[in-house]
Amino acid sequence: MEFVADLHIHTISSGHAYSTVLEIAQAASAKGLAIIAITDHGPAMPGAPHYYHFGNLTAIPEELYGVRILKGVEANIVDREGTLDLDVERLSRLDIVLVGLHTYCAPYGSIEENTRMMINAMQNPWVDAIVHPGNPEYSIDEEAVVRAAVEFDVALEVNNSSLTISRSGSRSHCSNIICLAKKYKAKIMVGTDSHIALSVGEFKEAIKLLEENGITSELVLNSSAENIYKHLARRNNRIIKR
Repeated sequence: MEFVADLHIHTISSGHAYSTVLEIAQAASAKGLAIIAITDHGPAMPGAPHYYHFGNLTAIPEELYGVRILKGVEANIVDREGTLDLDVERLSRLDIVLVGLHTYCAPYGSIEENTRMMINAMQNPWVDAIVHPGNPEYSIDEEAVVRAAVEFDVALEVNNSSLTISRSGSRSHCSNIICLAKKYKAKIMVGTDSHIALSVGEFKEAIKLLEENGITSELVLNSSAENIYKHLARRNNRIIKR
């Protein structure tokens, strides 16, 4: 199983990552990726960049070392209403918007409260994907979330980092979400959640879990550039240059 893109990558701007945009693009090129997304954390995360950072992403070329660079964010859900830490005006100018529940940003709650918070965020018209939904720190009604992802046309991430170095206990939840995504035909996105250039494009554990659950590459968003651009362009007024 091969993928053309890594759509969840952090640079030094996130405050707890360790590579620059140039280093990441070089690593992606060396690994044969056609597309990467720079998705630094939204400003609610400790150490994350200021709002101005996301407006100034236009300074980054659209292509580096033969790799298409999507400028985006991993926005933080900050309350039970599913509010994000970037306003709609800024979100609408980005190529890709990932959203997740994170410690220090989102309130902890019951399964019902966490589920409602995540589904509320999906209803934001600029959200493209929910990241690491299998994180046991924020337990959810996984079937309800997958059904909502289909309803609001939002992809669900299989996060390789959750299966290796972070969010211990995620594997069984990720496996169940994958099965439900297959059942309901929800879009799946595979991301490394890379915080250093060395891990860009390293999908090994995520691929293993997908294959264990009978998922083939054609069912995954970042298996082709066409799938990615079609998904990102589904929102009104967004034009992704190819």
